[in-house]
Amino acid sequence: MRAVAFNPDGHTLATSSADRTVRLWDPATGRTRRALTSHNGAVRAVAFNPDGHTLATSSADR
Repeated sequence: MRAVAFNPDGHTLATSSADRTVRLWDPATGRTRRALTSHNGAVRAVAFNPDGHTLATSSADR
């Protein structure tokens, strides 16, 4: 895992990984809600917009 970000509502956790995946988690259960696999390089950072509706990611694929 490279980066972690909580959604401002506290109900979703995003993690980034060297395996080119961003995962959205339910922090209450520890279960993956969704895996995003659109990057072609290691995902280095994740951040939620303060409104909680947008997730930004940064990857080695630029």
